[in-house]
Amino acid sequence: MNGPAPRTALVTGAGRGIGRAIAERLGAMGATVAVHYGRDDAAAAQAVAAVRSAGGNAFPVRAELGTPGAVETLAAGVEAGLREHTGAARLDVLVNNAGIGCRADITTITPEDLDRVFEINVKSPLFIAQRLLTLMGEGGRIVNVSSVAHQVAHPHVLGYAMSKGALEAFSRSLAAQLGPSGITVNTVAPGLIETDLHRARLREHPEEAAEAAARTVFGRLGQPGDVADVVAFLASEQSRWVTGECLKATGGAYL
Repeated sequence: MNGPAPRTALVTGAGRGIGRAIAERLGAMGATVAVHYGRDDAAAAQAVAAVRSAGGNAFPVRAELGTPGAVETLAAGVEAGLREHTGAARLDVLVNNAGIGCRADITTITPEDLDRVFEINVKSPLFIAQRLLTLMGEGGRIVNVSSVAHQVAHPHVLGYAMSKGALEAFSRSLAAQLGPSGITVNTVAPGLIETDLHRARLREHPEEAAEAAARTVFGRLGQPGDVADVVAFLASEQSRWVTGECLKATGGAYL
């Protein structure tokens, strides 16, 4: 990509899967990436090494989202890491990728299920953005990773789909508010991506994997890198005239 590349970025849930692929892709653009993770120190260390191998710099930030004080812990770690690695606490790109599933329908979902999925998938991105806006300036980019689950009927993941719909609504409203500051806010909505979250289930149910692959126009399952490249565009200077949008990364599923 031509034009100025992002110098610094935070990717939440970057220890594995889509988040790690995004962190690596931003690293390949030359960024210093704050690799957020919840618990798995080893996975985070591997992600940091992968970003560095891709050509960027990286440092880990541990914070278990959904627990008291987690957003402040995350923000403090990002600020300290940016000062150490770049000399200033300035953030060019925020990618809210961390999220959890909620496999339940209307007959089985509980108040605790719904509270938990909204805590991680909606409240955490909102308050992370609120806390870190002071580090962002003109040209900043916020990308929220949602899901196509809220755009088509998925009754077996009702709470998850609801949370991702709320995340997209948040993105549009935030885009309108931050436009005058020169900050864009967009959403990426992947379809089924072959990550650790889904791999074991798909191995146990190969018919489900085959059905998901056949639903795309390319006849294969999505990979983390397929989503990371879309996020990289939205993090770049080339996306400067795109804000408040939701880009589907589904391989043409649900056309």
